[in-house]
Amino acid sequence: MRAEAVEPEWRRDEVSAYYEAKTERLLQRYGPGPRVHYHSGLVDVLPPPGAPPEALRASVHAAQEAMLVELARAVGRFPDGGEVLDVGCGLGGGALFWATEHRAQVTAVTNVPSHVALVQGFAEAAGVGTRVRPLLCDALAVPGRAAFDAVVAVESACYLPRAEWFRRTRTLLKPGGVVAIADCFLGRSELAAPFDRYWRTRIGSVDEYLSAAHAAGLELEVRDDVSSRVVGFWSLTLELLVHERASASPTQHPLRALAQAGRGESSREHLRLQQALMDGGLEYALLVLRRPA
Repeated sequence: MRAEAVEPEWRRDEVSAYYEAKTERLLQRYGPGPRVHYHSGLVDVLPPPGAPPEALRASVHAAQEAMLVELARAVGRFPDGGEVLDVGCGLGGGALFWATEHRAQVTAVTNVPSHVALVQGFAEAAGVGTRVRPLLCDALAVPGRAAFDAVVAVESACYLPRAEWFRRTRTLLKPGGVVAIADCFLGRSELAAPFDRYWRTRIGSVDEYLSAAHAAGLELEVRDDVSSRVVGFWSLTLELLVHERASASPTQHPLRALAQAGRGESSREHLRLQQALMDGGLEYALLVLRRPA
């Protein structure tokens, strides 16, 4: 396995611009909200073949919510009513989930400027506007000390320099607080480069994460491999991509044609990821780490 990267392969402003440009497409695929997620989900039973796109989107959303339910279960006693930091909150689906289902006060951190207003609008639409505070901020620059009962990172820790982020996270946690991570981890080193190139990230192994966390003074409580339950999620998204391509007009605008070509690349990468999850090249895991009381 690779040693931890000191510098991310992608600069944070590049990642921000990448997601800024994808916002409308993400809303079309995963919306309309208010709880909009764009991360993997857990699927135990696939819908019958040939399901319409509306049913597929509903299944995708249910799978993504199931991931958050499982992450809360892995934590054990999730700090209901506590202070939660949602790192890399995306369009706010997770922040709204913690605020609604666990009555948390959520600081939702994003580095995508346009997402701040979207998250706030979704939170107000869901009736939790007073419990969700969007914050445009680098994850390494979140202010405070011993301020949070839980730090949640759903497919966002892979964008961060692990050693530095874990050190900062330990400072942000109250004694006894937890870090809850859901992410994809490297199983075979040759898969790192194509994964990083497509997803604009810097994937690492579970061992790398745990080594950095231990050095920062965080203790592992749970490591739960849910790879087999994530495989079906990528079947759903692949089928949804087929519908998206079929619905495109043959006389579309050149920019739409470019997006169409991007969907072909997406299908290839979704298949690559799905296969790697099945053969051990990648592992999708839930990690729960605790700052000692």
